[in-house]
Amino acid sequence: MFSDNKKGKDNNTGDFSKNQNRISEGTKIVGDIISEGGFRLDGTIEGTFKTTGKVVVGKSGYVLGTLECSDADFEGKISGKLLISGTLSLKPTAHIEGEVITGKLAVEPGATFNASCVMKGSAGIKSLDKINEQKQQGKSA
Repeated sequence: MFSDNKKGKDNNTGDFSKNQNRISEGTKIVGDIISEGGFRLDGTIEGTFKTTGKVVVGKSGYVLGTLECSDADFEGKISGKLLISGTLSLKPTAHIEGEVITGKLAVEPGATFNASCVMKGSAGIKSLDKINEQKQQGKSA
């Protein structure tokens, strides 16, 4: 009649992809962030930001460096490199500068997009990382 196995009960199985992290306005992080959950960014990140989840960058959000994620919605700014395996959506207040590699791109009127752009699937992004590593090894030889 009564059971501990209730519907809707959150079983902690180690799947972090549904977790939502938040970096609030007024917060500045300098360094690298690696996560398995999604993010809402209203603050500033300087460095490398990698997650397997979705990233939403609010109007006050700013990334200076590299952002790598599955999907991204931008209302804020980025200066650097975007590696998106899924869809990059740019809202009217978005300001993108740098290099973009994405699976799909959606740009709303009003967005600023000053970037080189390559559209590939997620496998293309992984192979691009290998090519970049080979270039770096060639320079050091």
